[in-house]
Amino acid sequence: MKVAIHQGPFDALPEAVASSGADLVVTAEMSTTGYHIGARTHELAESADGPTAARMSALARETGVALAYGYPEADGGNVHNSVQLVDATGRRLANYRKTHLFGDLDKAWFTPGDEPVVQADVAGVRVGLLICYDVEFPELVRAHALAGTELLAVPTALMSPYELVADTVVPARAYESQLFVAYANRCDVEQELTYCGRSCVVAPTGEVLARAQTAPALITAEVTRAALAASRLENTHLADRRPELYRGTTA
Repeated sequence: MKVAIHQGPFDALPEAVASSGADLVVTAEMSTTGYHIGARTHELAESADGPTAARMSALARETGVALAYGYPEADGGNVHNSVQLVDATGRRLANYRKTHLFGDLDKAWFTPGDEPVVQADVAGVRVGLLICYDVEFPELVRAHALAGTELLAVPTALMSPYELVADTVVPARAYESQLFVAYANRCDVEQELTYCGRSCVVAPTGEVLARAQTAPALITAEVTRAALAASRLENTHLADRRPELYRGTTA
């Protein structure tokens, strides 16, 4: 699979997808509306099968590229910080609601999700979904690895001065749980927040296969099951686990 990350404005997404040559393009957290938008979060929220979903499905069909995009999801009286995955035919495959809310920015407007592992198959690769702060919890990434996730797609709105997450934490998560990670950040400014970019695709060896800087960019990398299998033979963290020793450590 060729995976791409679109780090840039949402209105530039169609052109980026069409030119990517990718099997899957991952966008940033809340890419369809903006993230730090206050009460407009609820005004702009839509159901998982709403007008934005229809537009994104149409883009996937027109380009033949699967998409993972962040958006505010309305469900009854709740609004979730969500990411939806559609395949290259425009079919909606999976929808994940952010489970770990970050400070007042999330908690003021969103209801947390309660399904930790959401996955679907894209181009022969098992893709799992998380959002931003979620990836900073090793338990959640490990749960994905144990459930069979091979590529973890993580739409993100990481702001300065937390570049450490993109540069250090994300490669560590890929290595310790032996999976690929596509971490898709923003690089713009909203109110007092400056998003730091530095989107990346990381291999299970911890190698950064592609890295954006702080400006709009489209980055791509190859993700293969063969490379994953080879890494897991060399780096045996999953095989060497001793779960009987860990009881009570997640309470």
